[in-house]
Amino acid sequence: MSPRKLDPQARATLLEIAARLLAVEGPRALSARRIAAEAGSSTMPLYSHFGRMDGLVREIVREGFVRMDQYLEAVTPSADAVADMCTLGRAYRRNAIVNRHLYQVMFGADTLTGFSLTDDDRQRGRYVLIHVVNCAQRCIDSGRFRRVEAETVAHQMWFATHGLVSLELGDYLMAPLDADRAFESQLEALMIGAGDQPEAAIRSVETSRRRTLLEVQGVGPQASTG
Repeated sequence: MSPRKLDPQARATLLEIAARLLAVEGPRALSARRIAAEAGSSTMPLYSHFGRMDGLVREIVREGFVRMDQYLEAVTPSADAVADMCTLGRAYRRNAIVNRHLYQVMFGADTLTGFSLTDDDRQRGRYVLIHVVNCAQRCIDSGRFRRVEAETVAHQMWFATHGLVSLELGDYLMAPLDADRAFESQLEALMIGAGDQPEAAIRSVETSRRRTLLEVQGVGPQASTG
């Protein structure tokens, strides 16, 4: 008899449950029995898919970056590279909101006793930044951004966007400067800070806002099956 195939949907469900428990209740909630109970199954599928608990947490982190990559990949290059950069920021934010449990674990998984991210784990995460690096280079080549290393620009965009999104997920942003207003203002400031002219930056931010409704919003929180 051939070995029984693993159910990819069960894997995705277990990942989602584990990420939620870890992000909301902390490491103490993360046990094989608790995850199985939440999934309405035995513990066998969990061990079949992930082996030990640290294997599960590592897959949570990797799954989070897979989904982030899906959102960034959905932003297609246009004639306005600065608008593309803004849209990448919106995609990053959208992914964090839709996949908030995974997102929170991706940048704090070392709080689990006995688990810490490896250099390989971090490199997998940093790889998704290539979308922003490539776009930054296009912004520089078009003369919209000042001539500095594209990697430097990409990291500055990442630092600022990640910081705002983290505050948003923690419910720290509220009227009169709620998350939406703060994000729009930040996009303009980031583009101008990178060297763009204020009027051009404002136009590109607005262009990206309209594009986001068509591109980024349509990307669903689809789990990988690998």
